[in-house]
Amino acid sequence: MIRLFLLATLTSVCNAAVIVSGADWRDTSGNIIQAHGGGILKQVDSTYYWHGEDKTHNSGLFRAVTCYSSTDLMTWTRHNDALTPIPNSNISTSMIVERPKVIYNRRNAEYVMWFHSDSSNYGAAQVGVATSRTPCGPYSWRGSFRPLGAESRDMGVFQDDDAEQTSYLLYASDNNQNFKISRMDSNYYNVVTQVAVIPRSTLESPGIIKRNGVYHLFASKTTGWNPNANKVLTAYSLSGPWSGETDIAPPATRTYFSQNTFNLPISQNFAVYMGDRWRPQQLGGSRYVWYPLVWTSGLPRILPADVWSVNLAAGTYTADAGTSYEAEAGTLSGPARLLSNSGFSGGRSVGYIGNGGSVTINNVQGLGREQWISLYYANADSSWRNTTVSVNGGAAVVVQEPNTGGSGVVLSAPVKLFLRSGANSITIGANQRNYAADLDRIVVYTAS
Repeated sequence: MIRLFLLATLTSVCNAAVIVSGADWRDTSGNIIQAHGGGILKQVDSTYYWHGEDKTHNSGLFRAVTCYSSTDLMTWTRHNDALTPIPNSNISTSMIVERPKVIYNRRNAEYVMWFHSDSSNYGAAQVGVATSRTPCGPYSWRGSFRPLGAESRDMGVFQDDDAEQTSYLLYASDNNQNFKISRMDSNYYNVVTQVAVIPRSTLESPGIIKRNGVYHLFASKTTGWNPNANKVLTAYSLSGPWSGETDIAPPATRTYFSQNTFNLPISQNFAVYMGDRWRPQQLGGSRYVWYPLVWTSGLPRILPADVWSVNLAAGTYTADAGTSYEAEAGTLSGPARLLSNSGFSGGRSVGYIGNGGSVTINNVQGLGREQWISLYYANADSSWRNTTVSVNGGAAVVVQEPNTGGSGVVLSAPVKLFLRSGANSITIGANQRNYAADLDRIVVYTAS
């Protein structure tokens, strides 16, 4: 069975000690985190800085590059905006500023931000550079340009571990057909030499992790806002030769409905895959997909953990296994009925939920507090669906159910709800006019 742990909820993860991908993440002030297409900068004091795109206005046009800080990767504090629009310039509010990545130049004691700088129709295809003396800025824009005269759209940066801390621009070029790697100058203000081209690759949104002397290049394919099967390529030198592409997740899952934006190494065999789950019609509602990226044997693979935490001191992660309750064992009402499908656990699910139909799962054991609950479902529509969830006859919460992308793929949509101590009844699909996705089971987690 292919299981896609697609996580979505309308409740908050404020000061949470866990990571729940696709949930409504909030900062320490209770505001929704706006850091899309972002990157992580780690400082020597073990503070992590997350720079990303502010999409509060639900537009692709530039509003601000934000800056958040954390010491645990799970609790984030917002600071002043790192980069803001300049009227009548290449970074005005009518232009595009995407995928900000910050690296520290030790030689100049300066923070250097690179970003995708473009016109509203993506015709300019440039990179932008800005600098600051502090991690959160404000940054001063130095200019936008095409690297070595070639197009650059979705991009990333990589700082090597040599004595000079040589840094590189990673970018989709030539109408997104060729992927290029170019070395920066010693100031990190420009690129001076192209070191590699991966032709006809249609790769974008890249990141690199160097492990045991091997460079691992992570990137998505070019399918616009729609998710796809992201890849990893390897080489012993940035100049190549580069290996062929290998999936980092089961291809049908489309990388658990996400697009790579950054890859953060934590320990020898564990990194954090950081992706975006885009909602192009509501960009401010796009969410973050962070999963353990592990080397258990050979090439890295994403471990799709619904609810998990990081121990930075130990360089480890912990995933909550949860307790499963099958939908087919629930009480059905209205038009809801059992379906047979090889993609579901036990080969059965409950369909025709909503529009008068519902399923109630009884004897769900709770701890007398809020807990994460994942709804495993399949939605073969090309668009998202939604369903209602209520506990013990209480108020219903609406949970979004993105499309699964293909037959046999099961997604997971968690929601945080209060469960009383002992037995609870959870009803899915009551009091909604639309049909929800087919339900396989629910999983109740204890970590919070």
